[in-house]
Amino acid sequence: MALDNSQLLRFTTAGSVDDGKSTLIGRLLYDSKSIFEDQLEAVEHTSKQKGHEGVDLALFTDGLRDEREQGITIDVAYRYFTTPKRKFIIADTPGHIQYTRNMVTGASTANAAIILVDARHGVIEQTKRHAFIASLLHIPHVIVCVNKMDLVDFSEQVFQEIVEQFEGFASKMLIPDIRFIPISALKGDNVVNRSKNMEWYQGAPLLHTLETMHISSDINKVDARFPVQTVLRPQSEEFIDYRGYAGRVASGVFRIGDTVSVLPSGFTSRIKGIDGPDGPLQEAFAPQSVSLTLEDDIDISRGDMIVRANNQPEATQDLEVMLCWLNDKPARPRAKYTLMHTTNQQKAMIREVVYKIDIHTLSRNKEDAEIGMNDICKVKLRTTRPIMVDDYRENRTTGSLILVDDTTNETVAAAMVV
Repeated sequence: MALDNSQLLRFTTAGSVDDGKSTLIGRLLYDSKSIFEDQLEAVEHTSKQKGHEGVDLALFTDGLRDEREQGITIDVAYRYFTTPKRKFIIADTPGHIQYTRNMVTGASTANAAIILVDARHGVIEQTKRHAFIASLLHIPHVIVCVNKMDLVDFSEQVFQEIVEQFEGFASKMLIPDIRFIPISALKGDNVVNRSKNMEWYQGAPLLHTLETMHISSDINKVDARFPVQTVLRPQSEEFIDYRGYAGRVASGVFRIGDTVSVLPSGFTSRIKGIDGPDGPLQEAFAPQSVSLTLEDDIDISRGDMIVRANNQPEATQDLEVMLCWLNDKPARPRAKYTLMHTTNQQKAMIREVVYKIDIHTLSRNKEDAEIGMNDICKVKLRTTRPIMVDDYRENRTTGSLILVDDTTNETVAAAMVV
C-alpha cells in the first residue's frame, strides 16, 4: 500500500538527561537531508568554536541559549521535516523532573513517543516516568530506542536485557504498541540507515519505522463529534438564507442526510449540506474543517456540539479528570477558573483532590491535597453549565481540557477526562 505524503505523524521524544535525544533528532534531520544550508553552516561554526571534531548534531534542536550552554533541553522544541512518504512534527521534550509539564504539553497531540534509554544504564526511574506519562496520555505507539550501543560493543545481550526490563513494568500500563530499536545516534546506526554493526537486529531502522507506522486507525471514527466554532450568515444575494455552522470535526464521520442532535439543547435535525474550503462535500471526517447546514432552523451558537442522534457524549457538570498543573503558583482551593473544552468556555472550580501521583515512585498519595507545579493528580471539577465530554481513552479531542486563570490569563492546568 503506497503511503500518502500528506499524512502527518506527530511524535515526541523523551529520555533522561544526556541520553542523546537532541543528537538523535539532529541525526534524523541530518541524514534525511532536512536541514537548510545556512543552519548547517551555523552549527558547523558553533561546533568548531566548542572544539568538536565533527558537527555537534544536538545543536540543530537546542534553540534556547541556556540550553546550548548547559547542553540540556528546557523548553519543548518543535521541528518539522518531510520525507517522500510522510510529513513529521517532532516535539523534543525535556528529561528533567522539574519540566514534567513540558513533556505533558509536547506529548498531548502525539501519535507516537520515542523513549531513549542509555544502553550503559538500562531502564532507570526517569524511563519509567516517561513511559507512565505516555501511558497516561494514551499515546498509541511507543518506540524504545536503546541508544549508545557503540559504547557497549553493539551487544545483543545488553539490548535484550533492556527489552525485558522495559516490558516487565510496561505490562502494567495501557500502551497498545511498543517497539524496540538498538541505535547509536552519534554514529548513525539504525537511525536512518541500517547498522552494519548490529547484523543480529532484523527490524527496520527508526525512520523507516516512523514512515510506515499505521496511524489512520488512531483517530476515533465511531463517535461523531462536531464542536461549533462560529455561525456563518453571509449577507450576500447568492447566499441570502444560508446559515452554516463552522468548525472542525473532532472525531467520527458526518454525511448528508444523517440525523443529528445539537447539545446541550437536545434538538434534532438532519444534515442538509456540508461545505469544505474547496466546495460542497458528501461527507466530512476528522480532522477536516467544514461548515454544516441543517434542515431545521435551530438556535445554535459557539460552544454547542453537533453529534449523531444515536451516539451522544456525556453532558455533565461534575467531572473526574487527571490533571497536570502547569503554573508555578499552586492551585487555590475552590477558586474559579475558566475551563476551555473544544470550543466551549465556562467557569469551573476544583472541588476535591482524589489523589496525587508521586512522580518518583508512581504510587498514589491520598493525604496530600496541595497542587503545585508539575504535579499530576486526579481531581473532581464542577462546572457552571454542563459540558459534553467523552472518556479521554476513547476520544483525545473531546476528552481533554485546559484551565485558565482569569486574573492573569495564564493556562494553569491541562486535564484528561477519566
